[in-house]
Amino acid sequence: MSKQILVISTSPRKGGNSDTLADAFIQGAREEGHRVEKITLYDKDIGFCKGCLTCVKTQRCVIHDDAAAIAQQMLTADVLVFATPVYYYGMCGQMKTLLDRANPLYSAAYHFRDVYLLAAAAEENEHTVDGTVTGLQGWVDCFGKARLAGTVFAGGVTAVGEIRGHAALERAHEMGRRA
Repeated sequence: MSKQILVISTSPRKGGNSDTLADAFIQGAREEGHRVEKITLYDKDIGFCKGCLTCVKTQRCVIHDDAAAIAQQMLTADVLVFATPVYYYGMCGQMKTLLDRANPLYSAAYHFRDVYLLAAAAEENEHTVDGTVTGLQGWVDCFGKARLAGTVFAGGVTAVGEIRGHAALERAHEMGRRA
């Protein structure tokens, strides 16, 4: 059955390594007939959450920027995929800010069940991604019907394009096919 998959590439660099992982996932998902939309945050205007909690009552944020529209797209997707560079052993600030701004989804009838993480970092150690996984898992745990369904980590990549030929690209592609 075809799913609606929303891939959110949170890297501040156009064509960065985590963005390339996102593209590999997308290719695999499309090969299986899924409908995929990709959003990149490097060109979006997303402000910080004000903590007013108006969104809990209204299911809309009081800040009128790109985050509100992205949250609405997240609401109706069957699958969410977040691609992020790992900075200081955690997700990039753009991703964290978007997750905070997705607060209107908590009390909404969200569709997504599976959430995937694609991450890239200069550090090669397999545990480099642990803080990022923990951060996203904390967000996913707030959604009782959702689960963190899988993670792909590409370590040892820094400059744009260094990920070419990395084994993580094939893992991301296969994860997209299984989504």
